[in-house]
Amino acid sequence: MGVRIGIDIGSSTTKIVAFEQEKMLEPMVVRADSQVASLYGAFGRYLYENSLDLSDVDGVYITGVGSKHVDKPVYGCPTYKVDEFEATGTGGYYLTDKKEVIVVSMGTGSFYVKVTEQEMKHLGGVGLGGGTICGLAAVALNTEDIHEIAAMSRQGDVAKIDLRIGDLAKEKLPGLNLDVTASNFAKADAQSKQEDVAAGIVHMVIENICQAGILASVNTGIKDYILIGGLTKFFECQQIIEAFKSLWDVEITIPKYSDYATAIGAVIAANQAQEIK
Repeated sequence: MGVRIGIDIGSSTTKIVAFEQEKMLEPMVVRADSQVASLYGAFGRYLYENSLDLSDVDGVYITGVGSKHVDKPVYGCPTYKVDEFEATGTGGYYLTDKKEVIVVSMGTGSFYVKVTEQEMKHLGGVGLGGGTICGLAAVALNTEDIHEIAAMSRQGDVAKIDLRIGDLAKEKLPGLNLDVTASNFAKADAQSKQEDVAAGIVHMVIENICQAGILASVNTGIKDYILIGGLTKFFECQQIIEAFKSLWDVEITIPKYSDYATAIGAVIAANQAQEIK
């Protein structure tokens, strides 16, 4: 059948996609404490749910932080490792129709990749991401469940946590709307509601990831940004995007399958892969 499977082994989740020639099959995510167990569990479940046999698989392309633990072919299939930056940039570029973009990968931590028709370049990263949200929530809210945090943040009001330009000035400042954040958490206190704190945590992390990405790439002249990774599923992402579009005169897009972009890129970037013997 000629199926190529891409697997992104993250710190807490494993994402898997498959291509049958040029057609992409529906992706899947699996959570497990062990990255190796997650890999094999995701692979087996994916084959079962898509009525595939091992003989149908031409190649397995793995990437992500957990791929370092894999040192032999997966179930005997031809298995290849793909550099995570290469997979991320390739996957993000595949999901857009732009000629040049900055791919913003928002995972446990975050990093930025410049991609054009001529080159791909890692621009750096920041230690902010889903791991930050879960860690801060564990300390402040007594939960590290990302789904519970997301539900709480939806009910919160970040304006009660963050100090905004409108809190400091009565009129719009040059280049700054009144709702632009002046200082994250500057209005929080011991009486702040948990829902508002959750909103503040999520907003702070996503906002600063996007801000750092724009600053890291400002000299490239590129105005199109593609957000990928698990944090793109937070509703705050779309709010922040709209604010940043006017603040920085940029276009920011969250494509379909944004959280599977790196797994997709692992397959697309097959020519950069190293086979595991």
